[in-house]
Amino acid sequence: MINSIPKNHRQELRQFYRQQRKQLTAEKQQSAAQMCLQVFLQNIDLTHIKTVAYYLANDGELDPQAMIQFCWQHNIQVLLPVLDPKRKGHLVFVNYQASSPMQTNIYGIAEPIASEQNIVELADIDLIFTPLVAFDIKGNRLGMGGGYYDRTLAPIRQKQLKTQLIGLAHDCQKSEKLPIDGWDIPLNAITTPTQFFKIA
Repeated sequence: MINSIPKNHRQELRQFYRQQRKQLTAEKQQSAAQMCLQVFLQNIDLTHIKTVAYYLANDGELDPQAMIQFCWQHNIQVLLPVLDPKRKGHLVFVNYQASSPMQTNIYGIAEPIASEQNIVELADIDLIFTPLVAFDIKGNRLGMGGGYYDRTLAPIRQKQLKTQLIGLAHDCQKSEKLPIDGWDIPLNAITTPTQFFKIA
């Protein structure tokens, strides 16, 4: 944990926590992914869950691939975020299957090719698992700094949608307290390989 950085120095926080997760070995990353699946299954009631959004891991992020495979096996629709071709700085969520045609975005991250037929509206998504650089136990999330998730997910709070937001993170990404701004979208819960933090 790091607690001595001034509130406005988000970039230093990002650098610190990105370095923490990048130091994890491939074996630790794989183990963390499997453990996170178990924590997810023990703490989330999937009875009424039909549609879940994940992401493809990058830059040392916790890999949700095991969770994606579980959803496919249990007929839960899986979505991935795609850079919105019509609104700069926003994301759309697109249906994702093992056979989905993929492309590489400007950040070098693979994403399904979006079309009018495979984009799912925010209000129709039950759970969105978000990547993050750091989190605290109040549900605050520090992202990579592009603001894509905050802009895209703002309607959840504005329109009081049922969509639940869950952060996925390694244990080393937990912060005592993160600086927050008015546009930051808080999480409903955070899943790590060893803990599930439910935010009141």
